[in-house]
Amino acid sequence: MKRKHRAPRTAPLIVAWIASVAAVTLALCVVAFLRSYRAAAVQNASTSTAQAVSQVVGTVSNYVENLDETITDVMAEMYMPEDTRDAYLNAWLNARSEVVAVTTYDESGTLQNCWALGYTPRDTILQNLSFDLETAQRNSAGYVSAPHVESIFEGYYPWVVTIVRPMPGGTMPRWVAVDVRFSGLGASINGVGIGQHGYCYLMDNLGNMVYHPQQQLLYAGIKGEETSRLAALKSGTYVEDTVIYSVQDVPDSNWRVVGVSYIDETVNESVWQMARITVGTAVLILAAALLVGWIISHMLSRPLQQLETAMEQFEQDADGFTFQPVAGTREVQELSDSFGHMVGRIQRLMTTVREEEIDLRKTELKALQAQINPHFLYNTLDSIAWMCERGKNADAVKMVHALAKLFRISISKGHELIPIEKELQHAEAYLLIQKFRYKNQFTYHFTVDESCLHDLCNKITLQPIIENAITHGLDLLVEPGHIEIEVAADGDDVLFKVSDDGIGMPPEQVAELLQNEPSDRTGIGIKNVNDRLRIYFGPQYGLSIESVPDEGTTVTIRMPRVPEDREGEYDKTK
Repeated sequence: MKRKHRAPRTAPLIVAWIASVAAVTLALCVVAFLRSYRAAAVQNASTSTAQAVSQVVGTVSNYVENLDETITDVMAEMYMPEDTRDAYLNAWLNARSEVVAVTTYDESGTLQNCWALGYTPRDTILQNLSFDLETAQRNSAGYVSAPHVESIFEGYYPWVVTIVRPMPGGTMPRWVAVDVRFSGLGASINGVGIGQHGYCYLMDNLGNMVYHPQQQLLYAGIKGEETSRLAALKSGTYVEDTVIYSVQDVPDSNWRVVGVSYIDETVNESVWQMARITVGTAVLILAAALLVGWIISHMLSRPLQQLETAMEQFEQDADGFTFQPVAGTREVQELSDSFGHMVGRIQRLMTTVREEEIDLRKTELKALQAQINPHFLYNTLDSIAWMCERGKNADAVKMVHALAKLFRISISKGHELIPIEKELQHAEAYLLIQKFRYKNQFTYHFTVDESCLHDLCNKITLQPIIENAITHGLDLLVEPGHIEIEVAADGDDVLFKVSDDGIGMPPEQVAELLQNEPSDRTGIGIKNVNDRLRIYFGPQYGLSIESVPDEGTTVTIRMPRVPEDREGEYDKTK
């Protein structure tokens, strides 16, 4: 029987279920772990950035303290006699190589004195970047300039920071300025890296840039910093979408150190590396879970598959099937025992049904024969009565003798199978009776393969076919018709052909004769002969009808050749 639907097997379901649960669990764990790891990485990056900025703040603070000490030493010497002051400052400059120059300015901001080793100020200074009168007046305690190029000397342009302090009591000189090299502090700031591309820079508390490692890019407008926004922030660390800022004030100055680090390189790269490791580990765990699931499912499903195979074998060959119990879990063993009991019961029932089918076939054969014999008797007696009514007593006597011969052959000592020779005599007797009835309106002829005469066939096989040929084929003809009966061997079969040149039948009527229950009395004989042959010999035997309207009909009967010594193999009426 064709199966409409096959449910999925247990093993793939178990493996799929384990894989799904493991995959979902691992995915959630991986996502949670990576989120936690990223948060920790961002925190670590923030801490590292703050530590780097603290390092720079310490360096800058030391630098500022050094500036304060330097200006304090210089201001103390301003009260000394000129010769003592000059000697001290020259010696001091020799000892302090980081100091480029010491200058003083009056109330109008005019340069009064300049101490520098080997250099003298220009005669005309177009712009003094080391001193700004407005800034000095605005900052009563003095100020520290932004890094700049020394501009008061000819041919000497070091990068310096100027610390300006007013002289106490408004004495002359009014302001003292010391130019200190900035290259050391710049190198210290440049040397502090945060990741591959992170950096620190120096600005004042108003957002003015003091020093930047990429100063030239800033001047060219290629790079920019949000100094105004950062100047408004308090000291601390700020994490944004792609950047981490750490801002810290330099003690005792108006400078602020800003550290910049990029999340992509300090956090995301680490997260991606950890993600690769985590995903690889998750894949290995998932593969191990799949392997374990497959092993478990195989252990559980293999006995069930063996039981399924046994069921399929039983379905294909129930008679020859021998069931071998299947080992496994307790549930599988109980199922195996139940199936074994079911197989035994079905096989016993099949044996019982087969025996009952044999009895049923015998009953069907007898029932069909019982239908044929009364039907033939009715038609024959009807013909004899017709002849007696017309005074044809001699012909009626011949018909009675022919009828007696028919019944003698039909009885055949209770045998269903009779020699073909006897069946032909039976058919000839019937034709003789019908010729009397139809006043010689047809002729007939037998063509017989004599090698078939002693083979056996079902009795009363030809008579219903001949009756149909006369009644439906020749009765309506104006001219006399003809019936041709042929018997010939066809390999292991024997063919009977009954042909007439009557009015023929359309295909619908042919199909109705063999398939549907007929409504007239003659059709009973045709269908019953076909059914009887099929029941007796199998579905490959029986009747076939070829008919052409207005030309005639040929009925072919196929049955196996049955020698007389094999009668017992087929005779199911005993």
